[in-house]
Amino acid sequence: QVRLVESGGGLVQPGGSLRLSCAASGIIFRINAMGWYRQAPGKQRELVAAITSGGSTNYADSVKGRFTISRDNAKNTVYLQMNSLKPEDTAVYYCNAEITRAYYSGTQGYWGQGTQVTVSS
Repeated sequence: QVRLVESGGGLVQPGGSLRLSCAASGIIFRINAMGWYRQAPGKQRELVAAITSGGSTNYADSVKGRFTISRDNAKNTVYLQMNSLKPEDTAVYYCNAEITRAYYSGTQGYWGQGTQVTVSS
């Protein structure tokens, strides 16, 4: 069984910063791409940022220059550093990982439980 556990959400004032973490655990052969998504009330879940196993990154236009995604492959962990936060960044943030559990098996996507980020004065 594979689990993704997120941490680091909370309430922050506009212009503030937060750092999200997501650690994968369980029987894991290889983690491919990892990413962060968010879902605001009444809206669809959207990609915020993604990172490949080799470190290539991709960001939503709305967060470019403010958010930074990184990963520690030794710890099976992905991070999202969020700076200059805006009220429109308020959402539940979900971690996603594309994981291969054995050398002979395919890749499957896994989701974390979500962590609330609220940007408000």
